[in-house]
Amino acid sequence: MTQSDWSPATYSRFRGLRLRPALDLLTRVAALPEGDVIDLGCGNGAVGKALAKRFAGHRLIGVDASPAMLAEAAATGAYKRCLAADVAGWEPAKPPALIFSNAMLHWLPQHGALLPRLAGFLAPSGTLAVQMPRQQGAPSHRFLRDFAGEMFPDRFDFTGWQPAVASMVDYYRMLAPLGRVDVWETDYVQRLEPSPEGHPVRRFTEGTAMRPYLEKLTEAEVIEFVARYDAALASAYPAEPDGAVLFPFRRLFFTLTVG
Repeated sequence: MTQSDWSPATYSRFRGLRLRPALDLLTRVAALPEGDVIDLGCGNGAVGKALAKRFAGHRLIGVDASPAMLAEAAATGAYKRCLAADVAGWEPAKPPALIFSNAMLHWLPQHGALLPRLAGFLAPSGTLAVQMPRQQGAPSHRFLRDFAGEMFPDRFDFTGWQPAVASMVDYYRMLAPLGRVDVWETDYVQRLEPSPEGHPVRRFTEGTAMRPYLEKLTEAEVIEFVARYDAALASAYPAEPDGAVLFPFRRLFFTLTVG
């Protein structure tokens, strides 16, 4: 099975739940100096209008590698420009006032080098504001690793696996030498409505966390993998009397304001 690009429709299925952490992060960003606001990994532009309203005196620029997502972001009208770029190698044309990244940087490795690099682009008194899911140890994500490694060891080897997102203390130590830092976590209890097409948690993860697994499987293997995953999720996240599922989800946040 090959997925060449992100699906805006699949990602937007839980738009409200995915947007809430971004809005929570936005409330923690203080006044900005002059410069652009960069929505780094803007996706389909879900947070674009909120950023444009909050920082109305700044140009808002969206950056993403997905053409499909960028097309939807541009259609919101919130962005002055939408740029196609690999975030790992992106550089701004001039120092921005804010680099805002919601649920994106966990896809990139080596945060100890990446985050100081991004902070180094900022204008004086500029801010780097980041939110990343820290759900790797939860059943929703652990099952994906466990089942993929057991069922398809020729394609999935998690020997020496390390979580993509480190602890709050690790990020504080990493960022404190660079400026004024604030790091926190929030556990959200997400209510997922019943779905006739599978367990609600699987429907939530299939547009994001499941993507790297599904891309390496054939159509027949996907059916087998999803069936096992759905069954395990039913035990880990049982349905409420009305059929909905309560899905705890942990996210890590930080803001860094440089001198």
